[in-house]
Amino acid sequence: MVVFGTRPEAIKMAPVILALQKDDRFRTIVVNTGQHQQMVDQVLEVFGITPDFNLRIMVEGQTLNQITCGVLDRLDPVLTSARSRPDVVLVHGDTTTAFAAALAAFYQKIPVGHVEAGLRSGDKFSPYPEEMNRILIDDLANIHFAPTELNRANLLKEGHAGEYIFVTGNTVVDAMKYTVADSYKSRWLKDGMCNVLLTMHRRENWGRPMASVFRAVNRLVADFKDLNVIFPMHLNAKVREIAREYLVASDRVQLVEPFGVFDMHNVLERCSFAMTDSGGIQEEAVSLGVPVLVLRDTTERGEGVESGILQLVGTAEQSVYDAAKRLLTDAFLDARTGKGAEIYGNGKASQRIVEGLYDSLLKVAS
Repeated sequence: MVVFGTRPEAIKMAPVILALQKDDRFRTIVVNTGQHQQMVDQVLEVFGITPDFNLRIMVEGQTLNQITCGVLDRLDPVLTSARSRPDVVLVHGDTTTAFAAALAAFYQKIPVGHVEAGLRSGDKFSPYPEEMNRILIDDLANIHFAPTELNRANLLKEGHAGEYIFVTGNTVVDAMKYTVADSYKSRWLKDGMCNVLLTMHRRENWGRPMASVFRAVNRLVADFKDLNVIFPMHLNAKVREIAREYLVASDRVQLVEPFGVFDMHNVLERCSFAMTDSGGIQEEAVSLGVPVLVLRDTTERGEGVESGILQLVGTAEQSVYDAAKRLLTDAFLDARTGKGAEIYGNGKASQRIVEGLYDSLLKVAS
């Protein structure tokens, strides 16, 4: 059983689901919790995936408690049904859906496999609540699929069994094989200009940090006449409220509705650089060779920082402005490493997960 509920999970689990569905050794059950119903539906359409169960937990203004309780309450009957009780539950990453689904499976003594295991920022409140979610999921999980050797080392240091840790690469690289297209055209990208993708949505950045970044963006657009900023606004009402209050919208600061996965990957691939607090975009940009200013004080994607493609800049207005100015004035194109950077894998993560899952289940059964 594969369980997901948010857009990033759906993107990264889609190639895993497709690989499992092609493998006769597995019967695959797909569960969408509906934590981000609308945004997930867009992703599933791109990959041609239809969930077997949709828990539809989403409510307006939902809290972390409501998400957790909703998943526990509505997933339990699916896990205990004779028709759908799985041999293993696969969850992804660090969302509240992933944590609650892992906990629900644990309560039923069903083995848990954690895709994208072992990422650590070292600060349980950054990102919040994701850092604690992934630590707790790894403690609940029986099988760990770590994207990198660094992630594997984190798991070993915490005492997890090495024989059930598989280094696979990141499945987002697999996903981009389905989405990035040479023929892509977009009305948001402007020829002859420096196109920059901006995204912000993390809970710890709501309020002053987000406002500070947006003030820096306003200054940059005023100072650089060839700068075109594209900001797909997250559906969260708080994010939209702050953006509309502090970002000066214009023909060069485009406040647009959230991109589907196809548009997001292709716009990112064609941008000069990105400014984001998203973990997924950090990985996607590294794989595409697109420089990123990370709008956070910590990151669990240390490999990208070491490569020079990611730069931690925080959210202070002057720090963000100065970092972006350096990219804009110091031949930013030199920072691009080109496509195909394999820090997060070579697009074969999904098949490695399938094989590791099968081998682990055989060990458990024996």
